[in-house]
Amino acid sequence: MPELTDTRSAIVSAATHLLRTSGARAVTTRAVAQEAGVPPPTIFRLFGDKDGLLEAVAERVMADHVADKAAKAAGENGDPVEDLRAAWRAHLAFTLANPDVFLLLVDPERRRRSSATAAGTEVLRARVARVAAAGLLKFSQERAVDMIHAAGSGAALALLGRLEEHRDPDLADALLDAVLGEILTNTPARPDTGPAALVVAFLAALPQLPALSDAERTLLSEWLTRVMTELQARRS
Repeated sequence: MPELTDTRSAIVSAATHLLRTSGARAVTTRAVAQEAGVPPPTIFRLFGDKDGLLEAVAERVMADHVADKAAKAAGENGDPVEDLRAAWRAHLAFTLANPDVFLLLVDPERRRRSSATAAGTEVLRARVARVAAAGLLKFSQERAVDMIHAAGSGAALALLGRLEEHRDPDLADALLDAVLGEILTNTPARPDTGPAALVVAFLAALPQLPALSDAERTLLSEWLTRVMTELQARRS
């Protein structure tokens, strides 16, 4: 029903405004109802409770941020590693500017059902795929995505755990450097860099290879993935 959708959107917009201007504590059902011009029972009917409303707000804010990230990623055509660094810094800046949103969505259960968070992971995965296609990745793309995400979440939690004036401004970059030092080759993939980077680059290029059927692509992907799994097992 359009009217119900409009009411829900108005409530989320009102709660988002309160969250951004005054923090999560200001997002009470009474304050949101007054801001949105609706009776308080409407909020409970649409969102269940305050926690459900906060989750909807966090999803809205994150979705807007991810849409901006996706638009920027679509226009990237420079050094894939430097683009990844810039995106890391921009996302961390967003997190520090929106701590209540981050802390809501860092919860594993909320994260699993968050479509905005899933979309954000896809943007990161696309950036890592560009690094892999350049022959610069010596781990599987999925492993690299998980490592970058874990480091980013850890950096955000560490920084948010300190007062702003006591935060280490170089901590996040140091963590990213540590992860990149682990997952990147020094030069684009060549025979002398070892097989891992070549396998990852081949996997990244597989969807664009001509003259292969879907079944052949699937089989080749399975073979290469098996090789990559064995190489990672030997490295660990």
